[in-house]
Amino acid sequence: MSEWNELLERFRRGPELLAVATTGASNPELDFVPAPDAWSARQIACHLADSEVVGSDRFRRTIAENNPTLMGYNEKLWAENLDYARSRISHVLEKFRLIRGDSYELLKSLPEDAFSRVCTHSERGAMTLLDLLRIYAEHAENHSRQIMSVREKYKEARAAAG
Repeated sequence: MSEWNELLERFRRGPELLAVATTGASNPELDFVPAPDAWSARQIACHLADSEVVGSDRFRRTIAENNPTLMGYNEKLWAENLDYARSRISHVLEKFRLIRGDSYELLKSLPEDAFSRVCTHSERGAMTLLDLLRIYAEHAENHSRQIMSVREKYKEARAAAG
């Protein structure tokens, strides 16, 4: 299997990973913050969903435009000013699933050579569409593991408390 096919499959599974990572979590568990300056599972899920909005735009610009400039964003300000702590997890999961699914359908329809298209990220520099795909596939994987870790810390804190 080629690298782009493998990455596409990993990318496609992102919503499943997020759903599994959050399944069965109560609101106190979703809202548990394991350390100062850390995010709760709910906030991490919100970050993934909003990052997917940004990613959708980045994929489309890279496919449609010649070497577009992709701007970075301040994820901490998004978390604070978009009130991640109050978001309904069901809405967050659905937003992530729909946007990721839409991007997947677009990406899987492309010929392999399209993945060499270039963009310039304001913080990372020159990148290809394949680089973007890798980043977003890994993003969901990494944050799903992070959510599982936060949930485990919640259980440990509850057990220690009593």
